[in-house]
Amino acid sequence: MRPNPDAQSPGPCEAAPARKGGGRPSRRLLLGLLGSTGVLAALPAAGQAPTSAPKASFGYADVVERARQLGERPFDADAARIPESLSHLSYDTYREIRLRRDRAFWRDGGSDFRLLPFHLGFLHDKPVQLHSVANGVALPIPFTTALFEYGKVPVPKGLSPSLGFAGFAVTTTLNHPTVQDEVISFLGASYFRLIGRGQRYGLSARSLALDIGGAYPEEFPFMRALWLEEPAPDATELVIYALLDSPSVAGAYRYVVRPGATTHVDVTATIVPRKVIERIGIAPLTSMFQAGEGDLAQRSDFRPEIHDSDGLMMQAGSGEWIWRPLRNPKSLRIASFVDENPRGFGLMQRDRDFGNYQDLEAHYHARPGYWVEPQGEWGKGRIELIEIPTDNEAFDNIGACWTPEAPLPVGEASEFRYRLSALSTTGPLHPYAQTQHSFAGSDLEDGHAQGQGSKRFIVDFAGGDLAYHLGDPARVELAVSVTAGSVMTRILQPNPAAGGFRAIVDASLPDGQTGEMRIFLRARGRTLSETWTSSWTAAAAAAPPQPSE
Repeated sequence: MRPNPDAQSPGPCEAAPARKGGGRPSRRLLLGLLGSTGVLAALPAAGQAPTSAPKASFGYADVVERARQLGERPFDADAARIPESLSHLSYDTYREIRLRRDRAFWRDGGSDFRLLPFHLGFLHDKPVQLHSVANGVALPIPFTTALFEYGKVPVPKGLSPSLGFAGFAVTTTLNHPTVQDEVISFLGASYFRLIGRGQRYGLSARSLALDIGGAYPEEFPFMRALWLEEPAPDATELVIYALLDSPSVAGAYRYVVRPGATTHVDVTATIVPRKVIERIGIAPLTSMFQAGEGDLAQRSDFRPEIHDSDGLMMQAGSGEWIWRPLRNPKSLRIASFVDENPRGFGLMQRDRDFGNYQDLEAHYHARPGYWVEPQGEWGKGRIELIEIPTDNEAFDNIGACWTPEAPLPVGEASEFRYRLSALSTTGPLHPYAQTQHSFAGSDLEDGHAQGQGSKRFIVDFAGGDLAYHLGDPARVELAVSVTAGSVMTRILQPNPAAGGFRAIVDASLPDGQTGEMRIFLRARGRTLSETWTSSWTAAAAAAPPQPSE
């Protein structure tokens, strides 16, 4: 995990509308700068630059081949170091540095896309070489301080054009035909974020996760190089390539970005392990959850809820739709949902009511959910949910990913393809009723007697066909199952205010045991709702007092 991106990012870059003749250096100038600085020299061990003159048909196959070659060699830990003047920047001083709006790349190409590189500094100390690909030719983009405004920060001297960048953002006419807004950014290790129309940055996607939530320290793969295809004047999508590296793995990635009311990114990942990796996370997502509607004790101020996402949503290979509400636990919790060929999963922000957040700065009600749809068969494995305790909304404490059942073969290329979508609502994903609210008793216990802990769960379902069934509530059945303990009480109440039903379930569990509960609605054998699921642990009974001597 890492700090919440909002605490690190230099912030949204909203480029001014395009002006004729602005921004992009000529190809002659690029070649002159690169030739004079040796950026077109031989390929270093890290694989950051071409081995010879630029190839005129650059594409994903070239990045895959570089990843294969990289994976055959030991990891090069001698990463380039940035100057001390940049590494010593604080969070506040780093935010002073911004790309000049009139120097955004692709301004004179006629397309709706603009490329805005991020400056190195602060926590962003791993240089990545950016490349622009035009007519099949890939050329590195040289660094120059002339691209940036430095505010109160002294303009650094003597920086090489081959320094590289921290990452980049791309803007486009996302919310208005004449206004440039960020749609995607790559910043920090292999993290990236995307948004759709009317959304604000919130959770992050990652290209790969290693040992997340495991027994060993988490390993953070990072991007050695990034390539962006220069968009044509009528382009409606953007193509990005990436070369990934870490001690355990090398990889090649292709991202096809399609902005819109719902922004989609089609991802192709080719992964070449250097060694056996027991816990590898495919299509990983990270988010923040500090307090939700039922977490009165975890509120730190006047705001009712504080989170970027409020649930893990899944569609199993069987077709079942599942909703798992997120929690801010007392200790690390990892839930594994074993499956074969999953159809989708994602960390979602289902609650869109500003009144439930009351945050005029963070705009949690406008933060997207990320939905992952595997393309092709991913085989056997598990969707993992990692929940880490936090008392600070500046840190991501939630993770979700797909972990294959068997480790990927060492030295061989394994490919995964999926679509990642930034959603404002989960409503269109399936036709069933969805969880509107859910509440549970204390993490300790609601009651305790004779070696058994008890707890009450309340779940509101709404939508789908439930409004129709309010005409005859007796037709609707409450289906409840537990993996341990027993169900003591089950009550189903019509909820006309929500257009649905409220489920109330009391369960008991032997002291010290953990159980999983599943709740859904059906009528005459037909499923009416998604499945709500949660786990709970009954506290161990207190030891009896010892007699005094």
